[in-house]
Amino acid sequence: MSTIQKIVFQNVLLQNGVVQSKVILSYQLFGQAIGSAPLVIVNHALTGNSQVLGENGWWKSLIDDDKIIDTKKYAVLAFNIPGNGYQDEENLIENYQDFTTYDIASLFWKGIDSFKVNQVFAVIGGSLGGAIAWEMAAIRPKAIANLIPVATNWKASDWLIGNVLIQDLILNNSKNPIHDARIQAMLLYRTPESLQEKFQTKLQNSDGLFQVESWLLHHGEKLQNRFQLSAYKLMNHLLKTTDIFKNNNKSEVIKSISSNIHLISVDTDYFFTANEIKITFQEVKNYNNNAFYHEIKSIHGHDAFLIEFKQLNNILKPIFN
Repeated sequence: MSTIQKIVFQNVLLQNGVVQSKVILSYQLFGQAIGSAPLVIVNHALTGNSQVLGENGWWKSLIDDDKIIDTKKYAVLAFNIPGNGYQDEENLIENYQDFTTYDIASLFWKGIDSFKVNQVFAVIGGSLGGAIAWEMAAIRPKAIANLIPVATNWKASDWLIGNVLIQDLILNNSKNPIHDARIQAMLLYRTPESLQEKFQTKLQNSDGLFQVESWLLHHGEKLQNRFQLSAYKLMNHLLKTTDIFKNNNKSEVIKSISSNIHLISVDTDYFFTANEIKITFQEVKNYNNNAFYHEIKSIHGHDAFLIEFKQLNNILKPIFN
């Protein structure tokens, strides 16, 4: 399996003017050697990491030998968002509110530059990872052939910002912060229909605990056991910071992006709604002919991008063939 490698950047200037004395960017490489095959960048979501394939790979249904993103054909590079703490206590960041998705996207480009690569075949990411993909495209509008943001958008919505606030309050005020924040988040990532189909209001045990309660408590514990508090605070905060037009004219930014843009939504997503992604698609179409809209049909809501692999495979097949 690919080992985690690191690049250390000193004195990184952030978007808000703060200079971060040290940032550790870690990554894993899969498939072909960079420079010998088209390069695919895979950006992870809030609780994800650089392990995109293999036994614990969070997108292993999409990426590996002979899968849709075929590691026999592509070089696959997956960065850890600095501060996510994946297999490295050293890369945690305490001043989480200083960072934005723009900063993370800039660091990813610095990482790519270390491989002396000018062109990227595809940047794909779900949720937070897709928002970072948008920021990467805005920073270098001619460098990505295929931009594939999944279940995400180019600017945080009021609904998203509100939910980030609730998560931040839980993370800063709860006696059991990661556990409790995760339970609340799971209800946003799924839908009422999804939970009803899964549990049918059945009891888990004779103590009167419902199966849905047991499932939520399990998810809270699971994340608590593998995620650090400062990492969760940072990842949650980053969600609300995305705005690729922050200092730029919208039409100029959209016109400048030369990528084929494949927007993928989930019809029941509560977190990044299909409707807001459709509006984004229409705005892109005003200036660019290279935009395509795809919709995953699922009762599972936002998490469908981690569940509905058959549909996602069908959407991605023409791009990666």
